[in-house]
Order: sequence, then C-alpha cells, then structure tokens
Amino acid sequence: MLANDVMTARDTKDLVALYEEDGHATKAGVFTPERMDAAIADVIAWSDEAIAAMSEKDRRWFVDGAAKGTVLRKLDNPHTKRAFFTELASDPAIVELVEALVGKGVSVYFSQIFFKPPHGGGPKPAHQDNFYFGPSDHDGVVTAWIALDQADEENGCLRYGRATHRGPIIGHTAPQDRPFDLQIAAPDMAGMEMRPAPVPKGGVSFHHGGTVHVSADNNSERWRRACAFHYVRNDVVFSHPALPYDHSLVLRVS
Repeated sequence: MLANDVMTARDTKDLVALYEEDGHATKAGVFTPERMDAAIADVIAWSDEAIAAMSEKDRRWFVDGAAKGTVLRKLDNPHTKRAFFTELASDPAIVELVEALVGKGVSVYFSQIFFKPPHGGGPKPAHQDNFYFGPSDHDGVVTAWIALDQADEENGCLRYGRATHRGPIIGHTAPQDRPFDLQIAAPDMAGMEMRPAPVPKGGVSFHHGGTVHVSADNNSERWRRACAFHYVRNDVVFSHPALPYDHSLVLRVS
C-alpha cells in the first residue's frame, strides 16, 4: 500500500478487482527504475529536438508557461515517434496486464509524455478519456499511466473520482483560446471527491476510459515525468470521437 491508503495490486487478479471496483488500479514494479532512467534520457533528447524545431504557434500550446526556461508540458505519440517507447508499449509486462483489464488483442491508439517540472507543471483539468475517443464499447479502453519519476501528492500525481466509470460520460467544454483542452465544467465536478493515486517510479496506474481524473500543480523540487499509453481492444472503434483521430497512429501490440 502507498501513502493516502491508495491500494496497489498484489497480483493480476487483485489488479482486475480493484480496477472493476474503483475504475483505476495501480501496479508497482512493472518496469525497473533503470529502464525508467533510460526512458527519461530518451525523453530529454526528444524534447531538445522538438523545441528546436517547434513553430511559435506550437510553442504556445506545448511549452509550460509556469516553468523556468523553455520546458514542454507534453509531447504526443511517443509510441510512433520514438523506438524506445514503441518497445515499451509492446512489452509483455504491460500488455498482459492491459489484456487482463479489457480483453485479449489490444492496440495503442494515442500516447503522451507529460513533463511537470519542479515548481511548474500546472494542473490538468478534470476529464474522461472516453469523451475524447467516443468508443463503441466504453469498457474496451484503458489508459496505462507509467511513472517515469515517482509521482505523489507533492509533485502532482493523478487524482481519480472513485467508481465514476460506472456513471455517464459527462459533457466537456474547452476555453476559447485552447480549443483542444476539453474538460469537465466546475459545476459538474461539484461534490465529486478526487482521491490522490501516488505511483512509485516504474509503476503503472491503469484507469478506465470513463474514470474522471485530474492532476494538480507540481509544488516540489522534483520532476514528475510520466508516459500515458491509451490501449484499445481491437474490436472497438471510435464511433463518435470529440476530436478528429489519425488512424495511422494505431500500433497493434497483441
């Protein structure tokens, strides 16, 4: 068990039970700290390349305005752009856990690297992944959120609305100046308890596509880098996505 009484799964059976009950579950030790260090090194190299090539328009979207210096908020689709992350997404250590949650035969449809630098890395508003994806089966989508650094309350770990995967997909809106930043409006979040879910380095937090989640500021001296792979069971289609989707990004891993 981690801090804040958030349960970590002992084995795959336990992971499935926690996931079905709460809409999310954490498994420690999926990857070694050394492999996460290698992931961070690859992310740093990619970030430097991306910043050098980035247009001013893209900088306004991807650069973290709250951080010192030029630091990215995120980078999209490492599973197609970086060989290291293609291999990570395809690793049986994570694919077998994903299949235990959503069924056999899965693909990665989208992925992100999140940076959250020390005393930067502002909050990510509340949202449900399935609002973005609009899948034909809401139980066929799971996000695997991999902690490249230790993630805890101080440096902005994810927070989940317990069992919200059993409820409806809530309407999302976007600020006028950030049309892609779809989020749940404050009135719809009223009274919803968001519980922190710390994840040790190399651990993975799995959440259902319908689970409401959010992250807070990084108020620490430490980085909180993470990689999110959005896995979709192969018989599921995006029947009503909120945003256009490029199907050339699909990486079949089983």
